[in-house]
Amino acid sequence: MAELILHQYATSPFSEKVRLLLGAKGLAWQAVEIPPILPKPDVIALTGGYRRTPVLQIGADVYCDTALICDVIDALAPSPAPLYPPAQAGAARLLASWFDTVLFGAVASYLFQTGGAQEILGRMTPEQIQAFRADRKAMRGDGNALGVPLGEAAALLRDTLARLEVQMAGGVPHVAGAALSLADFSLYHNLWFLKRAPVQTAWLEGYPAIQSWYARMQAFGHGEVRVIDSATALAAAQAAVPQPLTAQASADSGFAVGDGVCVTPTDYARDPVSGTLVSLDDRMVTLRRQDPRAGALNVHFPRLGFHVQRAA
Repeated sequence: MAELILHQYATSPFSEKVRLLLGAKGLAWQAVEIPPILPKPDVIALTGGYRRTPVLQIGADVYCDTALICDVIDALAPSPAPLYPPAQAGAARLLASWFDTVLFGAVASYLFQTGGAQEILGRMTPEQIQAFRADRKAMRGDGNALGVPLGEAAALLRDTLARLEVQMAGGVPHVAGAALSLADFSLYHNLWFLKRAPVQTAWLEGYPAIQSWYARMQAFGHGEVRVIDSATALAAAQAAVPQPLTAQASADSGFAVGDGVCVTPTDYARDPVSGTLVSLDDRMVTLRRQDPRAGALNVHFPRLGFHVQRAA
């Protein structure tokens, strides 16, 4: 199998979600440090326009969105523990989705409105911080870079932590139940992001059971990582061919294999990716695209949270 290459940056919370999962699975991987804001020419060469972080590359296969990335990693390395324990599979998926969307929106909004974001971005110049804010405002597309009002964000955080504290203090060791699951990694990256702002470290002080859980999660580490540059990653894609995939399209999708389509996130950073449809089922959509520097690629997206339409 080709190397796992994660295109990420150090302060990205969703990158941390994947880094921690790679550590929990005991995997070796390669890291490409990418810019936190546009332009990202080498990322776009792989994805065709998708700009969110992180992106997982395995040879000439490119996986977008951490929901799909985590599923791919879990399929490659189901041991030592699967992300979807049978007794918790539904709860794990639903909780993870809520943590990655609703809770993360509250955490990010809270940090930006309380000075925490400036601490996290502390190595940036004022001009770079301003550029970061402008980039995130453009990503949202609604003219509001902050998202959730401060009071609402704080209330959601307190309520979530209080409920989880009761559950964990009552003897439930993990977020979705008795076993480790995807939900744990999706909660973790939110709290990791919150704790990266020194002014916000007191948030967990009143939740000892959550603190204990957090320490257990943190102990997974990041696995065996080697840093490479983006040119090396692009060369690896160029030298590889996409992995064989069953060509199919769900009967009720309205599409056929070989159609020219665009795939666009439904929430934010709605940058379309165009290509030829290879596969479309209830969980994943795959496009074939060609790039002058990266070669022939299969670019994969989760079905949930992405809109598929015919290319213009």
